[in-house]
Amino acid sequence: MSLQTWLNQPLFGIALSVIAYACAQLIYQRWRWLHPLFVCSGFIIILLLLLHIPYGVYKVGGDVLTLMLGPATVALGVPLYKNAGLIKKHMTGILISVTFGSLTGIVSAALLVGLLGGSRDIMLSMMPKSVSSPIAIEISRHLGALPELTSVLTVLTGLFGSMFGKQILRWLGVKDGISIGIAIGTAAHGIGTAKIVKDSELQGSLSGFAMGVAGIVTSLLFVPVYWWLHL
Repeated sequence: MSLQTWLNQPLFGIALSVIAYACAQLIYQRWRWLHPLFVCSGFIIILLLLLHIPYGVYKVGGDVLTLMLGPATVALGVPLYKNAGLIKKHMTGILISVTFGSLTGIVSAALLVGLLGGSRDIMLSMMPKSVSSPIAIEISRHLGALPELTSVLTVLTGLFGSMFGKQILRWLGVKDGISIGIAIGTAAHGIGTAKIVKDSELQGSLSGFAMGVAGIVTSLLFVPVYWWLHL
């Protein structure tokens, strides 16, 4: 089998992803602030660029791994179920916090792009960055923005939140596990949730719930924006 034929096989993308992630996990054991997904993604990007391998070749195998995102996301419901009573007890506070957190994320993104002189397309692409990628991409598409850019910004937001979110909250004096979970889930969606669930099941359950609520709330908040754009 020639090299080109092997590269076009799904096994190439799968093997590269697994090896890169395994190496990223080893690095994570040494530097805990470096999210494995950040290192893994960077390694794959650099390797593809250096070897001049088209992204489409890697994507053949990468799409197979993408199918596993569904079951992985559902798995986040386990700690949520275990702490259902606590979530129900604080439901009102959680809904209010997630709503204002989602609104703050949207407005701050718009203000940042506006202050830096960015175009309307960039602004609309960046505004839904704090929710999970499937929701953010659909919002971006309906707004007539750039879904590809939204996808990149969403992943970067999740990575930043997973690596520095808890530290920033502690610097601000936020140490309560419930508050940390809600903040990470609202601002850093699934990537942030997957990170803190390793540290605390309580924080992970609150983050998973906040992530789901943020997706619904953010979608509703963009309804008037959609109407305004299509007047």
